[in-house]
Amino acid sequence: MVASQENGDGSTRPWGHYEILQESSSHKVKAIHVLPGKRLSYQRHERRSEHWFIVKGSAEVTLDGVIRHLEPGDTVDIPKRALHRIANSGSEELLFVEVQTGTYFGEDDIERVEDDFGR
Repeated sequence: MVASQENGDGSTRPWGHYEILQESSSHKVKAIHVLPGKRLSYQRHERRSEHWFIVKGSAEVTLDGVIRHLEPGDTVDIPKRALHRIANSGSEELLFVEVQTGTYFGEDDIERVEDDFGR
């Protein structure tokens, strides 16, 4: 298993960055780093579900309008088509591992409902 960073569509985002740890036709695993005070888009995916494991930092997760606070060791399952977002609610970097399963893992399988960065 070799970690890689995508250069085609980039791994750096306005909220932080990610690294691909592993990918195959059945799954993709990422390490996602979120800067303090930043959050990802409120979004959904048509062709994949996700499982998040908090490694470091404090997270505020919104899943279909319900907000949960997560700490290291906590997990959350995100079904296909569920609206979701994660925010770094702490003062240090948030690190979580995302395991995607489904039929397609491209970055274009994102429907953004709300985005702090105008994407």
